[in-house]
Amino acid sequence: MSSVLKEVPPNGTEREIDGKPCVFYDGYWIRSYHLNKDSFADKKVMIDMLTRRVFHHVEPGINTPSNRLDQVRAIYEAEDNPARKRVKGAMLAGSLLNRGRHILTVIVELEEAGVKIESSNELLRECGRCFMEALDLGKNIKLGDGGEGIDELWGEPFKVFTMPIEEFFKTRYIKIAQAMSEIDQVTDASRRVICEFKKFDNIKVKLSELSETTKQACETIRNDPVIFDVWPRYIAAKENYEDCMLELAVKKSDTGYPLSLDAYRLIKEGGELLVKLATLRVPIPNSVKDFTQRCNDFVAKED
Repeated sequence: MSSVLKEVPPNGTEREIDGKPCVFYDGYWIRSYHLNKDSFADKKVMIDMLTRRVFHHVEPGINTPSNRLDQVRAIYEAEDNPARKRVKGAMLAGSLLNRGRHILTVIVELEEAGVKIESSNELLRECGRCFMEALDLGKNIKLGDGGEGIDELWGEPFKVFTMPIEEFFKTRYIKIAQAMSEIDQVTDASRRVICEFKKFDNIKVKLSELSETTKQACETIRNDPVIFDVWPRYIAAKENYEDCMLELAVKKSDTGYPLSLDAYRLIKEGGELLVKLATLRVPIPNSVKDFTQRCNDFVAKED
C-alpha cells in the first residue's frame, strides 16, 4: 500500500513493498516502472496512450483529424468572436497533436524499414513543431467537466517527445505523490464532517476503501497487467461508496435537518473528488483546497 513514512528517505529511493516495486517521492511509496528503452517506437507507444487519455477527458469535439489541420487553422485565424475562437483554437490544438502523433508513426515505420532518422531530420523537426504549437494552444482547452487539471494532462505528450522516458516517469511520480496527498486531504476533510453526525457512521469504512483504491488507481499505468486487479477494486469501492450514500440520503423529517443535508452534500462531493483524482491522476489543488476549507468551516460552525 502507498503510505506516508515516519522516517523520510530521499526522493527516488527504490524498494520492494509487499511484492510491489516502489519508488519514494514526497512522502509516498508509489508503484514504479523501469522502461530502459527510449526509441522513437517507445515514445510513440507512450504518446498514443497519453493522447487517447487526454482526448477522453477534455471537452467534446476537439479530437480533430490531422488531415484537416490546414482547414481548421484557416478557420481559427479568421474567427473574431472570442468564445468561438477559443473553441476553434482547441480544435486546432487537437489537430496539431494528432499530426505530431502521425508523423511520429511514419518515423517509426521508416526506422523499422532500416532508415536511420537523425535528430536534424526535417520530419522529426516538424513533429516537434506540431507538439510545441499544440502545447501552446492548450490554453484554449477545457476539461469535459469544466474543472482544473488540463494543463497537466495536455502537456504530457510533449514531455514524452522531448524527454527520456525515464525522466518523464520521474515527473509523473511527483504528480502522483501530489495527487495522493490531495486524496489524503479530501479523505481527512470528509471524515471530519462524517464524525459530526452519527447517521453517517456507516460511510467511514467505505470512505477508507475508496481512498486507498483511488491511490492505487493513480499509481498504476493502464497497460500494466496489474490494472486488471487494481481497477476492479477501485470501481467496486466507488460503487459501494455511492450505494451507501444513496442509503444515507437525508430527508426533511430527519433530526438535524438542514445541517445534516449540508454535511451529506459535502461527503458526497468528497467522494466525487476522489473519483476525479483516480481518473485524471494529476493534482487538482484549487478544487481540493476549496473543498477542505468548506469542510473545515462546517465543522467549526458545528463546534
